[in-house]
Amino acid sequence: MSATMEPRIQYAKTSDGVSIAYATLGEGRPIVFSPRVFGDIHLYTNVDYRPPYIGPLVERGWRVIFYDGRGTGSSQRDATGGDLNRRILDLEAVVEAVGSDRFALCGVASGGPAAIVYSVQRPERVSHLVLVNTFAHGAEYFESIPSVRVSRDLRHIAEDQWEFYTLALANALNAFSDTETARRLAATIRAGVSPRAWIAQRDALEQIDVVDTLRSIAVPTLVVHDRADTIGDFSMLASKLASRIPSARFVATDDFARAADEFMREGEAPPTKEEQLPSGTAIILFADIADSTALTEHLGDAAFRTKARELDSALRAAIREDAGTAIEGKLLGDGVLAVFASARQAIEAALSCGRAGDEAGLPLPARCWCGRPCGRWRALRQACGLRTVAIRR
Repeated sequence: MSATMEPRIQYAKTSDGVSIAYATLGEGRPIVFSPRVFGDIHLYTNVDYRPPYIGPLVERGWRVIFYDGRGTGSSQRDATGGDLNRRILDLEAVVEAVGSDRFALCGVASGGPAAIVYSVQRPERVSHLVLVNTFAHGAEYFESIPSVRVSRDLRHIAEDQWEFYTLALANALNAFSDTETARRLAATIRAGVSPRAWIAQRDALEQIDVVDTLRSIAVPTLVVHDRADTIGDFSMLASKLASRIPSARFVATDDFARAADEFMREGEAPPTKEEQLPSGTAIILFADIADSTALTEHLGDAAFRTKARELDSALRAAIREDAGTAIEGKLLGDGVLAVFASARQAIEAALSCGRAGDEAGLPLPARCWCGRPCGRWRALRQACGLRTVAIRR
């Protein structure tokens, strides 16, 4: 079982003739991501740096649409220039190619300004706007976040000393916590964008100012301070951004995917899977990260949470592959709970979960129970906030 869902890359053509690579994952209501500066497909297909929120959103029933902006990743690499108008042309091309009349729109980091402007230009197409660790004023962004400031302060050596520049930037983005991880990130940056394209995009980002546009946003908007992001502390930028948008909601969270899903589904009846669960004897699989407190201290809180979210997506994929049903709700610890009709399927899923934990470097003992409803399991079910199956060991 692979921890990464492989996207099928397709191409859209912008109105100025640029080929933009895009991909979709999952089924359900669409959510479109305005890409970050290195390209979202490029980051996703790199095992170390794929966006940690894509898998969890797919698991929650969203069709996730993401792409590489011009000059980056798998998109047309000789089409440089990351000014806001060109970013919007890329977004428009992808939206038309996927054929979604109405969708949720999300801008993370440097993808935020294009999402803001598009939501004002085409409010009839945007059901919800989600802005994560992003900005409306580029100069303020580059001044407020120390790791981003490094990209500005070392700009003069970027083209001539590209490897050194990317290593310095990657270490800053990784909070100088792990030089090996930073080395791999630097290699990912160099593979995804040329020095000249990076300089053009960085300079264009710093010139962006859409502050006056914020008061015209009329779609439901969630502004997120994602505390799991290692780039820096976005709390002040995020709260200021939210205060400038009419009726915007603000949240600080370590689980952006969950916060976005709850916001976009607000007012809907909560989904239920009770009718899909097996009747009579059932097999329960519970997989939980071992010694998570020590791992958090060793890896750092942000790195641990990122790995845990990615592992959660891999476990749920393994459960689905073996015909199990992951139970949604508030669970104890960092675990995943699932129900199976077949002991063989549950055991195969448990083995796959164990392998996924080993690959992620997070020890993952998995336990199975079999039986019918009983008081002991009802107590665990109540503690987890579950409303479904109860069993006995």
